[in-house]
Amino acid sequence: MIKLFKYFKWWYYPLILLILGLTLIQVEVDLALIDYMREIITLVGLANITGQSQTTAILEQGLEMLGISLLSILITISVYYISSRIGANFVKHLRKRLYDQIQGFSLEEINEFQTSSLITRSTNDITQVQMVVIMLLRLAFTAPITAVRAIMKIIDIDLTLSMPIAIAILVIVLMISTIFVFVTPLFSKVQTMTDDLNQVTRENLTGLRVVRAHNAEGYEHSKFRKVNDKLTRTNLIVNRLMQMLMPGMMLVMNGVSLAVTWMAAVLIQNQSLGSNPLEGIAIQSQFSIYGIRILFAFMTLTMLFIMVPRGAVSGRRIYEVLNTTPKVKDPVNPKSIPDQQAVELKFNDVCFKYPGANECVLENISFTAKAGQTVAFIGSTGSGKSTIINLIPRFYDVSNGSIEINGVDIRDVKQSDLLDHIGYIPQKGLLFSGDITSNLRIGKPDATEEEMIEALKIAQAYDFVMEKENGLNAEVAQGGKNFSGGQRQRLCIARAIIKKPKIYIFDDSFSALDYQTDRKLRTALKEQTKDSINFIVAQRIGTIMNADQIIVLDQGRAVGIGTHQALLKDNKVYQEMAYSQLSKEELENASL
Repeated sequence: MIKLFKYFKWWYYPLILLILGLTLIQVEVDLALIDYMREIITLVGLANITGQSQTTAILEQGLEMLGISLLSILITISVYYISSRIGANFVKHLRKRLYDQIQGFSLEEINEFQTSSLITRSTNDITQVQMVVIMLLRLAFTAPITAVRAIMKIIDIDLTLSMPIAIAILVIVLMISTIFVFVTPLFSKVQTMTDDLNQVTRENLTGLRVVRAHNAEGYEHSKFRKVNDKLTRTNLIVNRLMQMLMPGMMLVMNGVSLAVTWMAAVLIQNQSLGSNPLEGIAIQSQFSIYGIRILFAFMTLTMLFIMVPRGAVSGRRIYEVLNTTPKVKDPVNPKSIPDQQAVELKFNDVCFKYPGANECVLENISFTAKAGQTVAFIGSTGSGKSTIINLIPRFYDVSNGSIEINGVDIRDVKQSDLLDHIGYIPQKGLLFSGDITSNLRIGKPDATEEEMIEALKIAQAYDFVMEKENGLNAEVAQGGKNFSGGQRQRLCIARAIIKKPKIYIFDDSFSALDYQTDRKLRTALKEQTKDSINFIVAQRIGTIMNADQIIVLDQGRAVGIGTHQALLKDNKVYQEMAYSQLSKEELENASL
């Protein structure tokens, strides 16, 4: 967690020094109250011995104590306010850094950490760190300073009476250390189990329809119960160990009070404590209060020992994310993609393997796509279609070979510049909570209403959008769940069209459309994308028959590249897929 402190803003440190200065003052005035109490007891004893009234002196002492108490209260409020501001601001910037870091991750890092874990790190772990930072600023100075100053005072007063307190301190340190050794490893397990619980809950909620359709509530419930019970058992162990501290501390505190009272009584009887018995009682009372303050200081440190280990685990998990260097990153000296010429994209002997894999999932892929062309990828499940598509916007980087746009390797271009040239439509139509306008403007933040309407018309989405009560301002639920699958796909296509990119990537983006809508949409797209490259991943032969190039993939290799008619004539893999979907007459007359 200490490594996270490098993200402190410079102006935190003067405020921390201010907290330290205020704490020093507060400790001194708080301990001074104990000395005032001794003086009042002494004055009462003096009045009893001499018979003279000490009311005025006692009232003066009381008023001074009241003033000191008010000063201590003001300091406490100031320290709590400053520490809260530092903690909240630190976590605010830390959360932003974490969010920005995750936004820059490639799919490799996302898969490495897992989505559920990244959510936990961005929420629960951040909260744990915030609590620890605030507690440290409030208590990490106060507790040890109070303990040290109180110990110095009692040693100056009487060394004999200091012995029970010294023994109590050793017992407390031993008790805390023992529990600390057993509990610290469990905090790491708790956070990992929280990740697991988050993942199971998230899967159950996102797949609720599937669970109910298969009557699998019992199965999902057993999965949740298993993870939840495991987390509960671990939390119970942690809490039971921690709860041993409080009765242990109370036992030690009461033991110290009893020991100090007994030893003081013996010393008073032997006339070794104070000049008279009443002064001895005053010293004994002073000692008891000092002892309690010392032990309370150690109890406060105990609270820190409870929170810091868990906060340290959370801090380490956050730092793991912040310290991860994305595999896909911008070059030191980026090049620009020439815009004067028509766009051309080339795959040069591209190979790709997933992190940790022994074999490539794509091997020796080479082809060229030019402006105005439609390039389609088809193949059986797992043949590498979506993997190729993911390489173009650099969701992953190639393992060997290169991908070039207008002669420039995409790894030599800033990711933002590369993505400005690409309109990506994912296989699963994903919308964000808000309204239709906000979703369309993801593609182009400054898009006008006319541009949005034009994009909706091309995507065959205009009619159902305008049927909504608020039209372009119609509400979109999280994930677009208030739209059908086909409607979500068309809105995603409109989001890409509004950007007017030079490269369109359709990752099986027409799968939820009926044939009539599919045909209308493609006809409208043809004019819109005549100066762009269109990459299409498809399962249906009917979707890609008019493509300029069809690349047939089989187990990561391109086993055929050509037009529909050429592949239908010469390529056995394509023939098998084609004849399994359409009749011979439909296939042979497709281009007519």
